[in-house]
Amino acid sequence: MNKRISSHSVLSVSTPDPFEPQFFEDPAAAVDCLEALYDRNTRFLTEAFEGLGKNGVPMTRYRACYPQVSIETSSFGHVDSRLSYGYVSAPGVYTTTITRPKLFRHYLKEQLGHLMRNHGLGVTVSESSTPIPLHFAFGEGAHVEASAGDSIDIPLRDLFDAPDLTTTDDEIANGSYEPGPGEPSPLAPFTAQRIDYSLARLSHYTATSATHFQNFVLFTNYQFYIDEFCAWARQQMAEGGNGYTAFVEPGNIITPAGADKPETDYTLARLPQMPAYHLKKKGHGGITMVNIGVGPSNAKTITDHIAVLRPHVWLMLGHCAGLRNSQRLGDYVLAHAYMREDHVLDDDLPVWIPLPALAEVQVALQDAVAEVTGYRDYDLKQIMRTGTVATIDNRNWELRDQRGPVKRLSQARAIALDMESATIAANGFRFRVPYGTLLCVSDKPLHGELKLPGMATAFYRTQVSQHLKIGILALQKLASMPPEKLHSRKLRSFYETSFQ
Repeated sequence: MNKRISSHSVLSVSTPDPFEPQFFEDPAAAVDCLEALYDRNTRFLTEAFEGLGKNGVPMTRYRACYPQVSIETSSFGHVDSRLSYGYVSAPGVYTTTITRPKLFRHYLKEQLGHLMRNHGLGVTVSESSTPIPLHFAFGEGAHVEASAGDSIDIPLRDLFDAPDLTTTDDEIANGSYEPGPGEPSPLAPFTAQRIDYSLARLSHYTATSATHFQNFVLFTNYQFYIDEFCAWARQQMAEGGNGYTAFVEPGNIITPAGADKPETDYTLARLPQMPAYHLKKKGHGGITMVNIGVGPSNAKTITDHIAVLRPHVWLMLGHCAGLRNSQRLGDYVLAHAYMREDHVLDDDLPVWIPLPALAEVQVALQDAVAEVTGYRDYDLKQIMRTGTVATIDNRNWELRDQRGPVKRLSQARAIALDMESATIAANGFRFRVPYGTLLCVSDKPLHGELKLPGMATAFYRTQVSQHLKIGILALQKLASMPPEKLHSRKLRSFYETSFQ
């Protein structure tokens, strides 16, 4: 049936009962209220959809809005400036829309708690004016029967709100958002619709629910690392967990601590584009590892979406081309700076913006290399170099006129080249997620050292296991830090949101 033109006109807008704003001085109580309001409003939309066609042709539009939380201060009073988040820097009204409060419960309690303590003020929970799109009201994993919408001749967009991509953007995170006269300032780097959009994409790209993602993330561009991580994670489960509670694979296949196999025999027919694996701990304190594949576009895509979960750190483990003749295959490269020739973030983060190395992350990676390899102090230079890593968007850069890229690489003092690291670091900088890179030299194209098939097999067999151990140990070191120490003030701009 053609739904482009309908003879019916929608006469009114049906909404849930008005919600009276509520004031809270306890962060847990505020989050409880956010959960109740969000559940009520999403239930209103899903029940309206399920009822389509049962009571004749609907003559109303259904709308429910996201909850929001606000704080108002009139003081320039000095707060604990050692923190990189948890306060507002000037008097005014600050607000943010909220989605999936159950998923973000721990995060919201922590952020609201910082605000209340630093300013000695409570927060207000109310209903925003931002509609919840029907697509997002159902949440992850919902099975929606198409027959409900097929029973009427009115387009669903006439009856329910759809995602508004004209306002679902990264202006706040990019530092380019300017409130209009009389409008409140943003309290968080992402709006509810922006978060919902990414949660849906995460499930699509990784074949795992957002609920399983952990706060400490490893990215890799090789399946070898994933295979090694899975073997290690399964060993942890078989040994009782060793502090981890479950291992989750694509398809949300769960192996609980104490088990030597998953709870179900179900397996995916094929892996998603960027499969994710989660070694879980209470409070999302475990490790997530994602195979992002090859290229800066993938690196930007997945970090755009994982960023809304507000992880504490992400690291890149992968292979690179060594650019110095003194390097050997299997040596490590710890990025202290990034040369960005990936181009995918140029519109969001101009290339003239420097990406600083983060001391806490650099020290954790260097100490992990030392502990796993046994090299210390000056001897560590035998197997690891620190310096500039260049990221390029052309995998076959070697085939171009060498006078261009090689001259630039030399002038930049680059020591390695890959296709993902600078992109991941740049998005970490942009979204205020601490970042780091430890690469392994797998070839030296400028010096005629290319891996032959047999050499590659031996190289991967000997180096991947050690490299992964280093990455895991570095994350464990970072996880042992208080979050307020890990999140660096050098990632904060002049006008920052309060939420981490």
